[in-house]
Amino acid sequence: MKIKISYSNQFIKDFKNTPFEIRVAFKERLEIFIKDKFNPTLNNRKLNGKLKNYRSINITGNWRAIFSENDKDEEIIFHLIGTHSKLYKK
Repeated sequence: MKIKISYSNQFIKDFKNTPFEIRVAFKERLEIFIKDKFNPTLNNRKLNGKLKNYRSINITGNWRAIFSENDKDEEIIFHLIGTHSKLYKK
């Protein structure tokens, strides 16, 4: 079954304000993610603290995309994209 990819309104808003090269890198990483969501390039990891129900993938050295999984519907929902310091500020 094909994975369904969705985007939250916040992700879409953040994505529009993201530098062009980061948007390109996200699309490239998304292609990898669709084929193998645990490809080492993505550094797919479970988050903790306030984001404990989410996972993140590496877009570039400092940029991450945060997502959740709905196993029942085989759906991935991307919620946030941003720099490490923006996303994980305490």
